[in-house]
Amino acid sequence: MSQYKLDKWDLSELAKDPKSPAFQRQVKELETSARKFEKIKNSLTPNISSKKFISILHELEGISEKMSKVGGYASLAYSADTQSDEATSLMTKISKLGSEISNKILFFDLWWKTQVDDKNAKRLIKDAGELSEYLSHKRLVAKYSLSEPEERIINTLDVTGISALVKLYDKITNAYKYKMKIGNKTKKMTREELTNYVRNTNPKIRETAYKTILTKYSENKGVLGEIYQNIVLNWKDEGIEIRGYKSPISMRNIGNDVEDKTIESLLSACRKNSPVFQKFFLQKAKMLKIKKLRRYDLYAPAAANIKEKNYQYNKSVKLVFESLEKFSPKLRDYARQVFDEKHIDSSIRPGKRDGAFCSTLSPKITPYVLVNFTGKSRDVFTLAHELGHAVHSQAAQDRSILVQDAPLPLAETASTFSELLLYDNISEKISDDEKKIMLSEKIDDLYATIMRQSFFTIFEVAVHEQIGKGTTVDEISKTYLENLKEQFGRSVVLSDDFSIEWSCIPHFYHTPFYCYAYSFGNLLALSLFQRYKKEGKDFVPSYINILAAGGSKKPEKLLSEHGFDITSPKFWKEGFDYIDSQVKALASLN
Repeated sequence: MSQYKLDKWDLSELAKDPKSPAFQRQVKELETSARKFEKIKNSLTPNISSKKFISILHELEGISEKMSKVGGYASLAYSADTQSDEATSLMTKISKLGSEISNKILFFDLWWKTQVDDKNAKRLIKDAGELSEYLSHKRLVAKYSLSEPEERIINTLDVTGISALVKLYDKITNAYKYKMKIGNKTKKMTREELTNYVRNTNPKIRETAYKTILTKYSENKGVLGEIYQNIVLNWKDEGIEIRGYKSPISMRNIGNDVEDKTIESLLSACRKNSPVFQKFFLQKAKMLKIKKLRRYDLYAPAAANIKEKNYQYNKSVKLVFESLEKFSPKLRDYARQVFDEKHIDSSIRPGKRDGAFCSTLSPKITPYVLVNFTGKSRDVFTLAHELGHAVHSQAAQDRSILVQDAPLPLAETASTFSELLLYDNISEKISDDEKKIMLSEKIDDLYATIMRQSFFTIFEVAVHEQIGKGTTVDEISKTYLENLKEQFGRSVVLSDDFSIEWSCIPHFYHTPFYCYAYSFGNLLALSLFQRYKKEGKDFVPSYINILAAGGSKKPEKLLSEHGFDITSPKFWKEGFDYIDSQVKALASLN
């Protein structure tokens, strides 16, 4: 029986020592492949034969495979030790190489999007097999492309326009220094350090932490509001007026390869089911022995008086394997491969990157997983989450590197599903007190990733329209407060200082309408899990086939093939039925 110890990963499958001649050969081979690919530029014509077209796509796959090894090595070596000068310098060098390779092969992408007529495109797509959707999506995005000189003008102006505004927002807000009184001492801290205090057991400290952040943003609302309004107007002017998208959110939906109708049904289901979380907030107030939660108390630890159990790493790994095996031995084997091949970095050490991630480099290489394991129950769930990503990639290992990765809305499906399998398994083995901690933390997380994110998007839809017609910062804040009132109903006491919270959310500035992807991925996993609870083992083949598709099919088409209509609010309601059952389970423990 294997014993699993905290350890570093082994990157030797990707590359040897970057100073070695073998590594230099790898880089040379990559550059040679890109130069060879460049030579096909003059032979490209719209009436190219399907056979020739597919052989070009295979060449492109080969270049991507080679780049993924070299690029993957540099990025993973840096994550393992961010303080290493050698790793930092390699990362810079390989990023530059990646950019040069991309520029060398870019002509093919542009040719496919803009130089091939619809009739020939249809013929080539029809014969492209698993790459059909990938090629169709590129053509769809191209519908909104401009001429090369126009695109160049926009790219040039973006540097001093929208990109500069986003940079300005980051520069201003990252420079904020906060002072907060804790006991008799006044501490200076960053926003990240301050955010830890919103989960404090002391209600006064939670309130002070929030007020310290919100006051700082409120003092600067004039400039932050002006930046935001200009970002939104740029999104409208370029996206709708110049490129011809139907609505501001359509730009994001088309990029994510989902239909407007699907996202409308998702947001409508979230709106309709907000009482599910409102019930939880009333329940949480009872657990905290207060009449009603204030917005300051939202993330308060509900079971702070219960001592949390510590989990050994070896036992945790086996617990995750066991949870996957109960669903399907195939998934357990995929996860075990990550350990068998030493593709996991789990030990905590100075210089190692914080947090956790799963890195899929190519269908031919088992994914790499990084975690920082401290033995808390949250770490066991993080392990299940990241191994879920690895399982997703392994299931799609027969796909082309061009379509192995699932589209963004499906990217969190397997990771969340793995957490649900773990909870299902673990809840049979723990005491009611431990279950109380896990359940309240779990529902807190579901609120943060589903309801909060969907209401962020609902706010963005409203505010983009509002700004388009002309508005003020105070009116934007009013719209945000109305959004919070709808979200919480009467379950939470809302104070007016939260009306400025929208200006603290970087996603609104960096990537408009991105947030619904979190709601989509998590709620989809819950709806599928709820279906599994109803159908049992009959559901397993459908689930594995969904994962195995990678990014080769549009989400709506892929899921409808397995009997799931994600354009209907009824499908999303199944996810809320699962959350409701968890809220009831928590109530029964109190």
